[in-house]
Amino acid sequence: MASLQSSSVIGSLAYSSGRCRRGMTRAAINMPKLRTAAGGLSLRLPARDLVQEVLDMGIGLSPATTSHVEKKYLSRTVSNVSDPMVIAKLHEIMEAVADRVEMHKNIGEQRDNWNSLLLTSINAITLTAATMAGIAATNVGGPLMALKFSSTLMYLAATGMLVVMNKIQPSQLVEEQRNAARLFKQLHCQIQTTLSSGNPTSSDVEEAMEKVLALDKAYPLPLIGVMLEKFPKTVEPAVWWPQHRQNQEGRSYGNGWSVELEEEMREIVGVLNRKDTEDYLRLGKIALKVNKILSISGPLLTGMATCGTAFVGSSHAPWATIVGVVAGAMASVVNMMEHGGQVGMVFEMYRNNAGFFRLMEETIESNLNERDVGRRENGELLEMKVALQLGRSLSGLKNLAASSSKKGEAIEEFASKLF
Repeated sequence: MASLQSSSVIGSLAYSSGRCRRGMTRAAINMPKLRTAAGGLSLRLPARDLVQEVLDMGIGLSPATTSHVEKKYLSRTVSNVSDPMVIAKLHEIMEAVADRVEMHKNIGEQRDNWNSLLLTSINAITLTAATMAGIAATNVGGPLMALKFSSTLMYLAATGMLVVMNKIQPSQLVEEQRNAARLFKQLHCQIQTTLSSGNPTSSDVEEAMEKVLALDKAYPLPLIGVMLEKFPKTVEPAVWWPQHRQNQEGRSYGNGWSVELEEEMREIVGVLNRKDTEDYLRLGKIALKVNKILSISGPLLTGMATCGTAFVGSSHAPWATIVGVVAGAMASVVNMMEHGGQVGMVFEMYRNNAGFFRLMEETIESNLNERDVGRRENGELLEMKVALQLGRSLSGLKNLAASSSKKGEAIEEFASKLF
């Protein structure tokens, strides 16, 4: 339509110019032919070629008119061209994200080896010390002192290693790196999608940078200084996303949104908050409590075994031997339950699941609180994305919202069917 308007404007200008030049040869303008397409009329020549052709024919357009025509019909073409600097920045961010994926993957494998090697080594040392303590109780003289001293040293070494291992929780570190690698891969795909859309902006660069920094803060690589607290006082969902920005302007509908969809999304948020997030936080508290008990029990038992072996061969030999052997065996069992069962990893998994549902809540709420519907995510796409993330069909999502609206907090169904 813009090209058709340019044809009428230039034609009228040429007609008035020809009438003003009395006695002079009229200039003939050969306009490009219109060609009928399935979607309407289109011109064979683009806007700039049309303007240049008219100028070359010698029509008396003033410089002001020429500048106006070029600015009007070339501005849209220029606006659709992506800024090369923006594209270059997004490519740099994408390379950094890909590098972080590899770093977290490699470090996760390394810390998984830590967990296996430390668990095997500590249990081997503990059981060997318990065996030596039992043998020492049946000997006297030189062998007694050698066995007792060796058993005591091995128990001390096992106690120190257990304290360090329980402090850093290698299985939990592995789960952190595993989640970080997955989320960085997800961010890498999002940046690729932005670049393939064909018109990234500086706001996309800022958003990608914020997401990278938020992930770096949520899943730090170093162990000293910035390591996540393994035994927090309160269990909170993991947060790996930047704060959503909201605009508080006049409300309108469109962009796939309607009053019914807004009510449906509000009900889904309520179910996620009351059921899924709350349940995983409850499970996370249980896992944390069990992990604390096991983390204290292991070094305590090896410490008791150390004291018991120190008194082997004395007047308290029977009880000392029992404590030295039994406490060491129990310490191996506790260590196997804690680190072989990867209780720390289970706690981190529950915490991340709660964070996943919290992110869904905030994403939906940020769209609902956005008053300018044009700046919202498309409503139909958001509904489909929520349904896929919860493992439901669109009809199942609507049924869940309807059930929540009727039953309120008495609803027993969870929003997610995946986990």
